[in-house]
Amino acid sequence: MAADMDIDFTRRNKKPRPLTEHEKDKLEEFVEAIHYSSRYSDEEYEYRHVQLPKQMLKQIPKEYFDGSRGTLKLLWEEEWRALGITQSLGWEHYEVHEPEPHILLFKRPINYQPPMH
Repeated sequence: MAADMDIDFTRRNKKPRPLTEHEKDKLEEFVEAIHYSSRYSDEEYEYRHVQLPKQMLKQIPKEYFDGSRGTLKLLWEEEWRALGITQSLGWEHYEVHEPEPHILLFKRPINYQPPMH
């Protein structure tokens, strides 16, 4: 699924890096302050951006950051959910707004339907 969405997997961890309980505890105080944009769309995708409190970035493990860019890596769903970001299924973290590294950009196909199990 994500492969069709032009996501640069070299900017992700090779596999999701779970947070420890201690790391989750340090992030918990920021969860209420995460801001979700309204959705907007083009012909193919719907988009939204998620703004993390700037102070929260200091508590996120360094393995989630791309040292060469000074921004977060593109996070796996398991990783962004562990940070406390909550949204429905199908969203992919596809870009970081470099001038404002606390803003994460998400997209998913329009009319996304979760796979049936």
